[in-house]
Amino acid sequence: MKDELALETKNLDNLIGLVREKISSNLRRCVNTLIILDVHARDIIDKFVRDSILNGKDFEWEKQLRFYWDLKRNDVVIRQCTGTFEYCYEYQGLNGRLCITPLTDRCIMTLTTALSFQLGGAPAGPAGTGKTETVKDLAKGLALRCVVTNCGETLDYVAMGIIFSGLIQTGFWGCFDEFNRINVEVLSVVSAQIKLIQNGLIFEKKMIDFLGVQMKLMSSIGIFITMNPGYAGRSELPDNLKALFRPVTMVTPDL
Repeated sequence: MKDELALETKNLDNLIGLVREKISSNLRRCVNTLIILDVHARDIIDKFVRDSILNGKDFEWEKQLRFYWDLKRNDVVIRQCTGTFEYCYEYQGLNGRLCITPLTDRCIMTLTTALSFQLGGAPAGPAGTGKTETVKDLAKGLALRCVVTNCGETLDYVAMGIIFSGLIQTGFWGCFDEFNRINVEVLSVVSAQIKLIQNGLIFEKKMIDFLGVQMKLMSSIGIFITMNPGYAGRSELPDNLKALFRPVTMVTPDL
């Protein structure tokens, strides 16, 4: 572990040296992303050395988002806690990554656990705490596209159904921002639509009947809602909808 820590630190120092030189903007973006990921990796190893975590069964190790090459599947698998996910190979380009804090780590752990039970995730908290960004960053980690929708009173169940039908067939993630702005009567129908998708995933169906159309269900689909509680004009979510999501509370970061 100590050797690994020395290697991580050396790699990081090399990247810091590189970013100070005159390099092309694309390479700079690439190095910036690598530094963000490597700082996190170094911090993890540093914690392992400090707390003498030496066993692969330790929770400190299990709770990390870990990438493996699986010889049986001949493919990349991603593991965290009890969940196992496939790498989705969706091309991302150089779009940057989120700085990882203990809060985003904990949020990601809740989201992956929810996904392993075929549920959605519902980060809630004040503006600027990284609710949507954390969902997007996790999608980047799994090499999957995340489609963000800003919700408002104008969204009805037909519009939501169209968005869901797109997610079902592509397997992309949908992140619905300010979800509690949608009218309550619409939310109860949306709840039935989401339940239909989740049931299809639980029973590992290849096709589901959605809005009267047979659709191919991609198992990588994830549905996330973010909420900003305590504002006027926000409805409380119906209980049957709450049951489909795992809640996470995000707090204002300590800058």
